Amino acid sequence: MSRLRVLAILVAVLLPSFMTSLDNTAVNVALPQIQAELALSEADLKWVAAIYPLTLASLLLLGGHLADTVGRRATLSLGVALFTVASVGCSAAPSGMALIACRGLQGAGAALILPASLAVLSHDLPPRARNAAFSATTAALATALACGPVVSGVMTQHLGWESLFTMNTPLGCASLLVGFLVPRPGPSPRAASTPSATLSLRIVALACCSLAALAYCLIEGPEQGFGGIPVATSGGIVAASAVGLSYELKSGRNTVLRLLFRQRPFVGGIITQLLWGLSVSGVYFFTSQFLQNGLGLAPTPAGLTFIPVAFSLIVTTPFIARMARRWGDGRISAAGLLLVGLGLLMVALGSSGGSLVHILPGLSAIGFGSALAVPLTTRALESSPDHLSGIAAGLFSAVREASGVVGIGLVGAIVSFVEHAAAAAGADASDAFLSGYQAGLCLASALVGAGAPVALWALRHRRSTPEDGRGASVFTSKPGP
Repeated sequence: MSRLRVLAILVAVLLPSFMTSLDNTAVNVALPQIQAELALSEADLKWVAAIYPLTLASLLLLGGHLADTVGRRATLSLGVALFTVASVGCSAAPSGMALIACRGLQGAGAALILPASLAVLSHDLPPRARNAAFSATTAALATALACGPVVSGVMTQHLGWESLFTMNTPLGCASLLVGFLVPRPGPSPRAASTPSATLSLRIVALACCSLAALAYCLIEGPEQGFGGIPVATSGGIVAASAVGLSYELKSGRNTVLRLLFRQRPFVGGIITQLLWGLSVSGVYFFTSQFLQNGLGLAPTPAGLTFIPVAFSLIVTTPFIARMARRWGDGRISAAGLLLVGLGLLMVALGSSGGSLVHILPGLSAIGFGSALAVPLTTRALESSPDHLSGIAAGLFSAVREASGVVGIGLVGAIVSFVEHAAAAAGADASDAFLSGYQAGLCLASALVGAGAPVALWALRHRRSTPEDGRGASVFTSKPGP
């Protein structure tokens, strides 16, 4: 394969992956401005933040299914087109409901892009080019995810929040153009002899219903009351969907999931992703509000506050492989999770000081810990069978995004409960929010720290494989395990 063709494949994959990763974190800093201009309630603001990971998580399994059955190239192109069109709609949204709807379509496009990107890099590149391709993709995604708040702050203050979505249009069009120009590879003998595997669409539908209903309960519950008819009905849907999922997973039809969950690294990775999303995603959402509403920062300095996270993450990443070889993947990942938990506690303590200086050390610790936790994700995805790479990546990313949605609601419920209790005790609005914010940070710290023993269990023994690092690292660069 020529170098030009390898480069074209990389561009066609890097651009949409960069877009989806940047969009996942950049919007948080713009939320106060969006709320003011569109006159959104607190519940509406949570939906603006949560609807993207909600649809992304709900449809990632379907994206993995389509990548393995319909075709990875076609799935990637469809996802890029949908994401680009939805971004145009977001930039022109006249109301909160329109913005929420377009954000949901963005999540649907991203759900097709992520597993298809992994499959393209795993199967459309020669073995000698894969390691370099995954390294380049990991670096691009790490930069997008870590620097998203910084880019968002500058663009929101000087160009308006609409510019965050407008910039996706040229990137999406360029990716589609390059993708169409790259010739498709012929069928490989290994792929032809590999047995096909699919995931039951009933599981996808039940998971979507359960996740959407649970998100509705957690987001609308504090506003409408958990005893209200809509919230109670959503709770019933969650219970019914959970029963249906349990039956489907125990039936003999779904051997795909049974095969994946026999791999201890994969199970450990799923559990730690769940704990991570429940904690850190909600903290990011409320930290942006704390910086702008609590400390009175403009969007640009609020975004620049996250530079320690980005810097420590990027600086540490090149040394992770060497550290893992010396001390082991399990120990490195466990230490990273504990360091993230410690960083969250440091931010909670520093937030009482009323100055950025007091929270910067905690943010740096979060970045260092996030980088150290990367081997857990890599080993988890490497452990999946080759012919299930799309489904494994879709399932792994779905848990990560789904837990992020629930985390926004869960941490938000804790923040609201403590905030209302503090206000009832006589605290002013600023101090009441600070009390709730600190309680949310403490909960997040405990959840992340609980992942450390899971990492030690999942990566207890290092198994060397002939294709070590193949295909997994494209999903390892999200700030988290």
